[in-house]
Amino acid sequence: MKSAEIRDAYLQFFQSKGHEIVPSSSLVPGNDPTLLFTNAGMVQFKDVFLGDDKRSYSRATSSQRCVRAGGKHNDLENVGYTARHHTFFEMLGNFSFGDYFKQDAIHYAWEFLTSSDWLNISADKLTVTVYEEDDEAYGIWKDQIGVPQERIIRIGDKGGRYQSDNFWAMGDTGPCGPCTEIFYDHGEEIWGGPPGSPEEDGDRFIEIWNVVFMQYNRSANGDMAPLPKPSVDTGMGLERIAAVMQHVHSNYEIDLFQALLKDAAEKTGTQDLENKSLRVIADHIRSCSFLIADGVLPSNEGRGYVLRRIIRRAIRHGHKLGQKEAFFHKLVAGLAIQMGDAYPELNALQAQIEKVLLAEEQQFEKTLDKGMAVLEEALKELKGKVVPGDVLFTLYDTYGFPLDLTADIARERDLTVDEEGYEAAMAEQRARARAAGAFKVDYTAGLKLEGETEFTGYDAVAGESTITALYKDGEEVSSLAEGEEGVILLDRTPFYAESGGQVGDTGYLTAQAGRFEVRDCTKQGSHHLHVGVILQGSLNKGDTVDTAVDQDVRQATALNHSATHLMHAALREILGEHVTQKGSLVDSERLRFDFSHFEALKPEEIKAIEARVNQLILANTAVETELCDMDAAQEKGAMALFGEKYGDEVRVLSMGDGFSVELCGGTHVQRTGDIGQMRIVSESGVASGVRRIEAITGKKALKLFDDTEALVSQVSQLVKARPETLGDKVSQLVTQNRQLEKELEQLKAKLASAASGDLVSQAIEVAGVKVLASQIDGADMKALDSSVAQLKDKLGSSVVLLASPAGEKINLIAGVSADLQDKVSAGNLIKFFAPLVGGKGGGKPDKAKGAGTDIAALPEALKSVENWVKEQLG
Repeated sequence: MKSAEIRDAYLQFFQSKGHEIVPSSSLVPGNDPTLLFTNAGMVQFKDVFLGDDKRSYSRATSSQRCVRAGGKHNDLENVGYTARHHTFFEMLGNFSFGDYFKQDAIHYAWEFLTSSDWLNISADKLTVTVYEEDDEAYGIWKDQIGVPQERIIRIGDKGGRYQSDNFWAMGDTGPCGPCTEIFYDHGEEIWGGPPGSPEEDGDRFIEIWNVVFMQYNRSANGDMAPLPKPSVDTGMGLERIAAVMQHVHSNYEIDLFQALLKDAAEKTGTQDLENKSLRVIADHIRSCSFLIADGVLPSNEGRGYVLRRIIRRAIRHGHKLGQKEAFFHKLVAGLAIQMGDAYPELNALQAQIEKVLLAEEQQFEKTLDKGMAVLEEALKELKGKVVPGDVLFTLYDTYGFPLDLTADIARERDLTVDEEGYEAAMAEQRARARAAGAFKVDYTAGLKLEGETEFTGYDAVAGESTITALYKDGEEVSSLAEGEEGVILLDRTPFYAESGGQVGDTGYLTAQAGRFEVRDCTKQGSHHLHVGVILQGSLNKGDTVDTAVDQDVRQATALNHSATHLMHAALREILGEHVTQKGSLVDSERLRFDFSHFEALKPEEIKAIEARVNQLILANTAVETELCDMDAAQEKGAMALFGEKYGDEVRVLSMGDGFSVELCGGTHVQRTGDIGQMRIVSESGVASGVRRIEAITGKKALKLFDDTEALVSQVSQLVKARPETLGDKVSQLVTQNRQLEKELEQLKAKLASAASGDLVSQAIEVAGVKVLASQIDGADMKALDSSVAQLKDKLGSSVVLLASPAGEKINLIAGVSADLQDKVSAGNLIKFFAPLVGGKGGGKPDKAKGAGTDIAALPEALKSVENWVKEQLG
């Protein structure tokens, strides 16, 4: 079976068992700061397992794209050197959300693997493992499936509690539980032993399926709380099962990789398809392409840094094969042929992926040869078998060599690297660069909530609600008194909770007994959390309150949010469809929009974007919203916004007669004309390949127009010009000013030259050397420099020091003729002289500069130069 056929068969099998086929989610986990990348099929269902998200289905199946190349799950260093490790892989999974549990999960796995209707793998080739304490799973395998006892292996903890290969966790926190794994036996001719044996790291027994029984939620402090409903999370690597079904030992021998290896060989001019460097390149083009397709761009931090590491590792292996030209970006087309049917985004974004990879190749090419030369030189001088940490850090800091790239090269030469020394150097750099940050108190952390809040804010900004719970310092309380800060939950609310880049509403909750100022509104699960302080009186659980959102703030925020949608569409129309949202912040003051684009916007592009948005605003078309399922939304061409999570029913927002169609739960205007106008106030870069636009709307935009008009009027009066001729007038003044500055410099030079002529007669002779230490008034450093050069020419063998007071500062310069520089240094003269006038300086033996502040001390200091020169001449 081909890889694509296995993928389809898996999804069809579980669909026949009542599972909903769910598309793969992005490699960038939505709203989950605990994960660098999506590393397992269950990541998109994390909130479902926690009980914070509800779906219309209780069974799901998917083929999820995954990356393990950073953080806890990092296989990067093994890629290319083993038969089964990858940075990118596809995880086939089936999930139960409080529906079936251990018995059905085990039966489904066995049926798909061994049934003649599906994969038809011989049961004799399969061995299973269970968590040592999981007697239930052991009994199902033994008594119901009929696996012989000798092929059911219990795996216990290694070290601490729950530290077992058969206890699975997505990360350091979150859903977790015991698991049972299925291993395929490649046969006695392959070295290795069964799981749990001393030879388990061999290649004979290969894990192909992991069934995790989600029972707990692990908190940051290690506590294990039972999940609301025990669930099932399974995973089977497509590449591994394809190797089994295609009767090959290595994942790199399957159909998908063979095509990529041949393409990589052609692009690098290599004949040996078994070369490990080709494996690295073939693996890395998958992870890099999919990461870029999901909006990650190369940078020096976070996800972008991991992407950059992978790209540079691939480029280095291309160099190792002898390919010195840019080649990596050329592999995207072949990947799209292999995987474009399953993942259409590869086809749609092929040109953009190629552009990003080419730019990174070109950038790294500039430093690769230099960095390799530095490494080669360091290796020649190496004593022992360990590359020092300072060398590793220099290669990273100066030449952009990630640690694992240098480690890769070291391993090829039977060397190791000093990771501790490298980390120490990195820590020192971070300490130097660390900037203080301001953080607000999170009053909502750790709250255990039940039920949900009904949101009424799309249709109203006020109403009547009942307090269902109050919290203070993370603990539920029965009441809040005057002056106390806390969180209030309501049965229904018009307050919008912060999400999708839009800030939470502010306002008031008022009852007969008290008044609460809502300073922020956030969301946790299905609840809106009203964060604030009791201004007067007290409020109790069960009280009826009048809710009132600050209407002015809400409306100003809505203007900015709607303008953000229009601008997003305008950016894609004018710059290209490679533009994707990388971040957004919308409040009542302005909108901030981050997007992918590889170069600064030209002034004419900014104007075109602004004009397009204002054209749509002037058209004053209706803003339409529609609730539908995700499939219908995608048919309408709706775009999902950055960082949002979407349930079964989504809200589709359309503006400008279909010009902008996005999924969004935010609050918006009723017609585009309500925005008034939009003005872009800044455009800048925030990361490699990411630009930021800030803009204002409504009254803020009108005020900017008024302020600009007032400024133009003021400047017009100052320069005595009409507003329509102001540009020409200012240009004339700038030209005139430059000419005057040039003439002033010429005059200063003439004065300095004249002064230097007068100064020649003031030089004294010390041991056959002309020594001149004098003050010149009104000369800048440039004029002093010219004077010293002229004086040295006129005096011959000489030592010259000139000082010129300028306001509260003294400019200092010293010069020594070439014949004296082995005895007298201009740099040392300045170091001696500058402290005498409250300053410092230095330089080379022939010329040095400095500055001082004590003008009153200058005369005596100048007198001391003669004795200093005598001491130097001996």
